[in-house]
Order: sequence, then C-alpha cells, then structure tokens
Amino acid sequence: MNPSKRTLLGLGLAALGLLGMAALPISPAAAAARVGEPAPDFTGIDSNGVTHRLGALAGSVVILEWTNHGCPYVGKHYRTGNMQRIQRDAIGRGVVWLTIVSSAPGTQGHVTAGQANALTENRDAAPSAVLLDPDGVIGRLYGATVTPHMFVIDPAGAIAYMGAIDDKPSARAGDVDTAHNYVLAALDAVIAGGEVETPYARPYGCSVKYAY
Repeated sequence: MNPSKRTLLGLGLAALGLLGMAALPISPAAAAARVGEPAPDFTGIDSNGVTHRLGALAGSVVILEWTNHGCPYVGKHYRTGNMQRIQRDAIGRGVVWLTIVSSAPGTQGHVTAGQANALTENRDAAPSAVLLDPDGVIGRLYGATVTPHMFVIDPAGAIAYMGAIDDKPSARAGDVDTAHNYVLAALDAVIAGGEVETPYARPYGCSVKYAY
C-alpha cells in the first residue's frame, strides 16, 4: 500500500473511532452528582413555561424525580397512588418536588408541555413543577439512568440520597405496600437533621430515553 492510501485509511479509521466515541452514553460514574457533595446546579423550564434554578432553592429540601409515563415501573407507583402520596407528604412538609422528563422527542415518555400538564391532572399528581428536559442536559448532569430515579437534596444543597425509590425492583403493584421506601426514609432523616441510613440504593426501572 502506498503512503497516500495508508494516510487515507488512517484518517478513515480515526473518523470512525471518533464517531464511535460520540455515540457512547455518559455513564453514571462520569456524572457530577455524588452523595454528600453539592447537587449540580441547573436551570430548567417547566410545563407552564416557568424557569426554575436549583441554586435559587437553597434552604429548602428538594426532591428530583425522573419519570417516563410509558414505563411500567413508573406506572406501578402512579397506578397505586404511591408516588402521589409521597409527593403530597413531601410538599406538605415544605419540600420542593421537581419531576423531570428527559425523554428525547420521538422516544417513549417524551411529552409536550400540554401533555405533561394533562398527565399531572389525570394522574392526580402533585409535584411542585414538571421540568421538560428533551435534550437530556439535566439528566446527564445527574447521571440519571432509569425511571424512576430519585434524588433528595438537603437544605444546604448537598445530595443526601440518590437511587431507587424503594427496595422492590419490580413493576408489580402489589410490591408497593411491602416495600421499604428509601425516599421517604431519607426525607424523614433530612428534615429531622439526622443522618440518612441508606444514602444510595441501586436504581431500577426503564432506561432514560436520551437523544444520542
């Protein structure tokens, strides 16, 4: 093979390598979110067109909930009313609850602002706001991998808990009543000013449908 052909071949292989790297998803290990460390700041627009910045919520307990209405694991918690009960319990104690949709356009779970509001009403959900993240910026920042993926942020702005909603990784509605709810346990500890007994639990659910 002459030098010019070798050069072209090398350039072609390099280009393929770069393309392959660009297609790789961001792993949770590469994300900025860490238990005990400051929660990554972000700005997002909700389903009513209101802009929210996490940094402006300093002094409040904040819960982040990644959701996808087409996911059976999410469906379990909403069909049984479990997620709604947790939302109302949290908000009744002064917590800010941000539900986040990181599904890209054309993928399962993607919603318009109007569809998000209709889902909230139809499911009788009670988040403080539903943030639309179709480009996945907030989701990748936190390393959100599944739905539901939950985060509890303490008043000082640090992540007190991240991971699964409970210890029953199934889509069976009957498992809700016997599950240990990590989010509620973490919330109780944070509000009481105590230590969260389980600050991380492996999340379970449907993969977040990012635009890659």
